[in-house]
Amino acid sequence: MRPHTGSHTGSRARTRLYALGTVLLACALTFPAAPAAQAAPASSGAAAEPTAEEARLSAGPVPGEILRRAGFDDVAPEFARALAETATAEEARELAGRAGRELWRRAVDRAQGRGGQEGELSPDDDRPLYWARLGMTRAIRQWQPAFPLDAAERADLLARLERASRGQDSLDFPADDGLRRAVVTGFDPFQLDGDIRRSNPSGAAALALDGTVLSTPSGPVRVETAVFPVRWSDFAEGTVERTLLPHLTPGPRQADLFLTVSQGRPGQFDLERFNGAWRGGILDNVLDSDTGTIPVPDGVPTVDPQPQWTVTTLPYRRVIEAGTGPFPVLDNTFVREIPAGATTPVPRPDGPTPGSTAREGSGGDYLSNEIAYRATLLRDALDPALPGGHLHTPVLEFGPGNTSPGTGEISDEVFVRNRLAITAQVREVVRAAADALD
Repeated sequence: MRPHTGSHTGSRARTRLYALGTVLLACALTFPAAPAAQAAPASSGAAAEPTAEEARLSAGPVPGEILRRAGFDDVAPEFARALAETATAEEARELAGRAGRELWRRAVDRAQGRGGQEGELSPDDDRPLYWARLGMTRAIRQWQPAFPLDAAERADLLARLERASRGQDSLDFPADDGLRRAVVTGFDPFQLDGDIRRSNPSGAAALALDGTVLSTPSGPVRVETAVFPVRWSDFAEGTVERTLLPHLTPGPRQADLFLTVSQGRPGQFDLERFNGAWRGGILDNVLDSDTGTIPVPDGVPTVDPQPQWTVTTLPYRRVIEAGTGPFPVLDNTFVREIPAGATTPVPRPDGPTPGSTAREGSGGDYLSNEIAYRATLLRDALDPALPGGHLHTPVLEFGPGNTSPGTGEISDEVFVRNRLAITAQVREVVRAAADALD
């Protein structure tokens, strides 16, 4: 993810970039507990203040309009009613997982043209999933159950809902189905205080691709997807490793290819060559910041000592040559490093030099670089030859007459056309990468 500028220009000057619910096979590892999204109330009787992310639900009419025009305005109220009817903590846990999975499946079905297409908003829109999930997490945070529920139990409800509603606990491949397998990930919308209408085309692509089978000249490829939050804390607590570990571990359900995807810069796709071990501190969706070396969770297969850089193993030249769509696809080798023996960061257009310390990967120093670093570091610990890496999409822009966050419409013809075009090209990038596999 890369930060948006006021004009959404495409300057080449580098801005700061925004970028287990399963058995761990033979690894026999104890994984950290699932992240709790944000802090939970101290007791069952005390309602908590909404997070900065949840508070945006009430910051103006846009979130409600998105939910209403997609037919998702019933999701959070119905979940809150069902939650109020639970009689035990176990019932609440079961509800959180089930309701989260139902929301994910509903969003996927809508994006892929299945089921009743409620509402007037374009079916490919990723924003109804995002805002409906926040309504549900806010309901959990403010719920006052009639039975004892401590902070850890409430945090567990939030984590179950988060994972299920992001496709993270339903990302799975049948064993020995004769298909090659591709894992694709996307992100939530971000920088919403700049324009609360924003959508993230990587999330839209994840919804459009989940569970699909792509035909290629070298055989069919099944795609499974998940979406990740734009929050530093979730990444530090291992949400990426927890989700991807079962699918990068050698075995009958291992993926043949993985592609982490986020929104990048205007007018182009970037295949990011190098990923850096550095967090740059840009504010996330809950207005938190973190700067320092990317923390690797305990109990995760990793490379020791922790490397400053990881490298894509995607067949990037084949993808670039494939002509996947209307946007150019570039091999991005830019990084920012502190050279060995130096103290000041410098740009390197052609990648890092030996012994240098990372300050920006090719994809920047935000969570898009971090998901790429975490995924490829896990790959290097498990199966270094596995093809995988990161793709930045073009920025999703509104039409020329609809650029005002305060007075603009939540959607327009250009906005929808751009998102559909980006999603279609992500699909073709996956197809080209899969076709290049040996």
